[in-house]
Amino acid sequence: MTHTLLWFRKGLRLHDNPALQMAIQKATRLMPVFVLDPHFIDPDRVGINRMAFLLESLVDLDRRLRTLGSRLLVLRGQPEEVLAHAFSTWQVGRLCFERDTEPYARNRDERLRSLAQKCGIEVVSPTGHTLFDPDAVLKAGGGRAPLTYSAFLRVISRLGTPAQPQPTPAHLPPPIAEICESPDYAIPTLTELGYTDLEAVNHRYPGGETAGLERLGDYLADRARVAHFAKPDTDPTAFDPPATTVLGAHLKFGCLSARTFYYEVQAIYRQARSHTEPPVSLLAQILWREFFYVLGYATPNYDRMAGNPICRQIAWDDNPAYLAAWSEGRTGYPWIDAAMHQLEREGWLHHLSRHAVACFLTRGDLWLSWEAGQAVFERLLVDQDWSLNASNWMWLSASAFFHAYHRVYSPISFAKKYDPAGRFVRHYLPALERYPDAFIYEPWKAPLSVQREAGCIVGRDYPEPIVDHTEARTRNIERMRMAFTADPSTLPT
Repeated sequence: MTHTLLWFRKGLRLHDNPALQMAIQKATRLMPVFVLDPHFIDPDRVGINRMAFLLESLVDLDRRLRTLGSRLLVLRGQPEEVLAHAFSTWQVGRLCFERDTEPYARNRDERLRSLAQKCGIEVVSPTGHTLFDPDAVLKAGGGRAPLTYSAFLRVISRLGTPAQPQPTPAHLPPPIAEICESPDYAIPTLTELGYTDLEAVNHRYPGGETAGLERLGDYLADRARVAHFAKPDTDPTAFDPPATTVLGAHLKFGCLSARTFYYEVQAIYRQARSHTEPPVSLLAQILWREFFYVLGYATPNYDRMAGNPICRQIAWDDNPAYLAAWSEGRTGYPWIDAAMHQLEREGWLHHLSRHAVACFLTRGDLWLSWEAGQAVFERLLVDQDWSLNASNWMWLSASAFFHAYHRVYSPISFAKKYDPAGRFVRHYLPALERYPDAFIYEPWKAPLSVQREAGCIVGRDYPEPIVDHTEARTRNIERMRMAFTADPSTLPT
């Protein structure tokens, strides 16, 4: 008789879950557990929308487990402490969890593995969050992580295709009897976790496996859109509906399997007469994710400049007033401010919006460290993913991967080509709603009479531009040139 503890962290699903499949082997009792780790349960570090998404995902997971005669058991506290107690109380003989490659998780899991083995508990930890085992990718690359996307594609071609998704189990071993209906393991509310502004929760993209599979199905129903998807051609100002899948959070929390996404898209490609190719295709996006996961796994200090061997060392400015204005959407540039208000309100941004605001904060206008922007995204994004967040900030700040530093997103003209009437700006910045189209991206240029008629005086009701973009761009391009000259070692090869 084996009592198995299945520890959910990411991988909040029943479909294509290798850890779950291994857990039910030989198990007479199965205890599905989620630990509310104080490291992550912090309103100052984790925004309310991401925490709401997590709780929705746990509720959905619990509901799906109950249809199979089980339930989710939520524990609260330091993982080593609460799991050690569970090992003893529930007479656990086997521990199963999905492998996690983030630094905090790797250290945590090594401690738990050691603890379990001292208790005579078998530990099983398969890869399930990515298409490939990252160690297999590194081995195929000769022991090194490829530093370009094209090199990465060549490396994974040596591994063949990803394993096929595994089916959802038809039934599960029950938990031990005394905890089946115990209220001690209930999923908490946002209020119980210290979140107070419940009206700030955005329910537009609900969490959970059920919602993730439904959203995937709805998006893939338009087969022509899937076949001809080209990410750079999507519209960053589209918000109702958005121009991309908005499945990042479901993939980040593992509510949706990466392998399921991969093979569902491949099935559509096989039936299409033609389809787009990497790096812009829809399938390519899951491979970009894979690429950045491998880099984050293999690179020391990946989420910071100091000690990061692939990150260019740049003397960024330190200006708290600039950082606050940017993060709060008060730069005086409506496109940038509207995007930051969307981030605050919904916990999501189109990838080109992320590019624009990241460029503005760093090499484009304000010359502030990408680490400061990374921290804001880490707090507010629902789909905040450690490796992806660091990768994109290094890319957009030209600290790694990207070397065409003279290409700067304009905070005025870039959005205008997608949305000349400023519908996006009017939606997220109501103060500018009545501005004429001619001034919606440059309200400071409107005559005072026009500003009064619009009910918004620049400098009083909406801020003046925090910097002159043309001057800042020119100055910062020269600073980037000097940074590249001083530290050429991270130029792509």
